[in-house]
Amino acid sequence: MTEHCRALAYPSIPTTVLAAFLVAGIVASYVPQHVKIYSRRSSEGLSPWWVLLGGLSSITAIANILVLPTSRADMRCCKEVNGGACAAALLGVAQIGCQWTCFMIIVLLYLVFFPYDTAAEQEEDLTASITSLTATPPTNSRRDPLIVGASIFITLFLVALISVALVFAFPHHTQIWADILGSVSGILGMIQYLPQINYTWKVQDVKSLSITTLSVQAPGSFLFALSLALRVGLQGWSTWVVYVITGSLQFVLLGMAFTFAHRNRQERKVTSPVISEAESVNEQTALLGDRVATTPEN
Repeated sequence: MTEHCRALAYPSIPTTVLAAFLVAGIVASYVPQHVKIYSRRSSEGLSPWWVLLGGLSSITAIANILVLPTSRADMRCCKEVNGGACAAALLGVAQIGCQWTCFMIIVLLYLVFFPYDTAAEQEEDLTASITSLTATPPTNSRRDPLIVGASIFITLFLVALISVALVFAFPHHTQIWADILGSVSGILGMIQYLPQINYTWKVQDVKSLSITTLSVQAPGSFLFALSLALRVGLQGWSTWVVYVITGSLQFVLLGMAFTFAHRNRQERKVTSPVISEAESVNEQTALLGDRVATTPEN
């Protein structure tokens, strides 16, 4: 048994418990967002660029940890250690794998429940869609689902193809590719929430964006980063730094979401009595009109 595998044969209980808790937490945190989109039967309120950048970031993140030499060494050790130790060693991969799966479900729901009825009917290209980010309020393009879906599928295919080729052809030189993937994932993760922050600010409403998901994921991102850092160390910085950046931006978006949700709730409380009073006045006017119409003339 190699020295690396001997270290994995006796995993740290606190680190393993934290990693397992985060795997369950990742899945649980995404469920409210999935449910909200499905229950509303609409992905309105989600920036197409948030979905696109999030999808690309999750693809590069899962590819990063799969080709990382440390992760592949952990996988090889599963042949030498018991099942429990193997499962503990692969919890880092499971964390990012769950995150990738859950975000791909968001991508799928966005495509299936895209609000075509409110989308702009004019023909637009990608440049026009980029311009729409500065519109007030932001508008959806009917081509947004095509752009998002095609871009994510092509990226997934190319990243998988290159990664598999490098792992089999140059297994001892994948650290550079892993660092590139991690850096790209970090950059995408850093800017992923900027379009959504901009979109939510202009809409002044959360719509299909789940506050519950943000409330769990914002602090969870920092715990996630800590768990990965304890597992892959400073050498694997490209794996966990993205979650530090993402968590910071999630807190910004969460603050906006709470503010707009509270304000809109207060506005509804104020306008509801006014609407009820107006409806009552209309009913009374209608009844009075009926009485006048039915009164016989002298």
